[in-house]
Amino acid sequence: MPRTIIENIVIAEYKKQTFFDFCKYTTIRFFEIVYFEEGTGTIKINGKMVNYTSNSVFVFVPDDIYIVNPETPTSTVAIKFLKSFFRNTNTQNDTLLVNDWFRKIEGILNSESHQLREMQFETESDKLHLVSLIKMVSTENLKKQSYDLFIIQNSLSVILHLIARNIQFLNTDRTAKVVESSKIQQIINFIHTNIYNSDLLSTRSLAEEFHMADNYMSEYFKKHTDISLKKYIINYKLKLVETRLKYTDLQFSEIAIELGFTDSSHLNKTFLAYKGITIGAFKAALA
Repeated sequence: MPRTIIENIVIAEYKKQTFFDFCKYTTIRFFEIVYFEEGTGTIKINGKMVNYTSNSVFVFVPDDIYIVNPETPTSTVAIKFLKSFFRNTNTQNDTLLVNDWFRKIEGILNSESHQLREMQFETESDKLHLVSLIKMVSTENLKKQSYDLFIIQNSLSVILHLIARNIQFLNTDRTAKVVESSKIQQIINFIHTNIYNSDLLSTRSLAEEFHMADNYMSEYFKKHTDISLKKYIINYKLKLVETRLKYTDLQFSEIAIELGFTDSSHLNKTFLAYKGITIGAFKAALA
């Protein structure tokens, strides 16, 4: 049955079920991991049907609507990060790696391949590790009062890291058939991974990382993406700004500092120039 151990994270385990009511969490869910330990059937995800089998893992993002239709008795573990988890409304989360978790999840949200829903893995060992950690979280959850919060916290952190790493692998693997396309995807992945470190994203640093001349780096990027390197980086940062405005209570100044803007005024001017709306108006429209 569903149980909350860390405030606003729900861990739900079901054994040999023939009916599921997961969708009741849809409007308040930010991110969800569902592991099918055993069973077969279909999942209707945003109107499209896909199959699930034993030992498969799915990830769901905000606004995903899915319905599980078992064909055989199905056992699952679901880990749901509710939207309220990333809002500064309680003190319990202060001791958790909330910001680190948020960064990993937002990377998945902004990935081109997260819409695949069912996880694919670079190596079988990554899948085995992920499944083992999900089972560990579930086991601790069942201990009721004797659970170990340290184990759950650190297991969740590694789970999110493994998912983010394999989502990134999928992005690269999609274009691996074409060497040049693979390289540009590697550059994009590097930008996404290091978006909080502006020094690593300078033209010179990127050129050194990918063994190019400084003056060719920008030309290469523009040739393969139809957008300038500088504009791509700013656009991606602004995607992350939008995610924070939607799902956190961070102050504009905090968001600006985290993403490398001089201050909230600089962030607001950039947001207005690229999005045609101020950050204040964007935030107000979400209410």
